Amino acid sequence: MDEIWHAGDIGNLRVTDDLRKIAPLRAVYGNIDGTKIRAEFPLHQRFTIEGMKVWITHIGGKPGRYDMKVRQQLYIDRPDIFICGHSHICKVMKDPQIDAVYMNPGAAGINGFHHVRTMLRFRIEEGKVKELEVIELGPRIKMVKVEEE
Repeated sequence: MDEIWHAGDIGNLRVTDDLRKIAPLRAVYGNIDGTKIRAEFPLHQRFTIEGMKVWITHIGGKPGRYDMKVRQQLYIDRPDIFICGHSHICKVMKDPQIDAVYMNPGAAGINGFHHVRTMLRFRIEEGKVKELEVIELGPRIKMVKVEEE
């Protein structure tokens, strides 16, 4: 079954409402998200799917420089896939230190310092990540609202 996983900085609940119209959603809140989003989504999502342990959080750091708030738990209860956002830098790699696939999908929104909006698509089959692809959604162009006279 297809699912959408969101690694935080949702910004507005309309985003998640629209995503739920496409497929089931698993999401975490990010540092820009307010109380309404934090009330609906957790800081961490940990679950097992197709035999793989997945951990999604917003601020996780990167291999070799994991955030202090998650580092110890990464070694104690190792996921097979560790997904985080925050940096807005798209990066996927195998981290041999925790024996996990590290994923940061970049950023799909129009706010932030990223130049190209990105997301990841992949399948999980037989305990492996398959057909992983980076999808470029085009340049980050901030929309300007023009007031009508």
